[in-house]
Amino acid sequence: MEKIFGLLLLVMSLLLVNQPSAWALRCGSDLISVGDRKLEVLRSCGEPDFVDRWEEVRSGHLYYFGHWYPNTETVVIEEWSYNFGPSRFIRILRFENGRLEKIETSGYGFRAD
Repeated sequence: MEKIFGLLLLVMSLLLVNQPSAWALRCGSDLISVGDRKLEVLRSCGEPDFVDRWEEVRSGHLYYFGHWYPNTETVVIEEWSYNFGPSRFIRILRFENGRLEKIETSGYGFRAD
């Protein structure tokens, strides 16, 4: 019985350590998830505490009518940070071209005086 409990504890610990970034965030009674638009997040969570914005040029190929063509696109990226206070984690939301792509968890928040 002890071996099974130990193995279960090990598996649970590994799952927590290797947990990918979150796919949803609760703001009040609303649930924000990957794919939402910036306006929806702003309406549910309010203004972020910090915004970082930049553009990336990405290149690749586009398949069109049986042929591959070089393709370059500019992607507007914004990272919004929400500090929910010292008892909750800071959340970082990454938007690409206005759509929520990723939700990350950082360390504990802090009191903003």
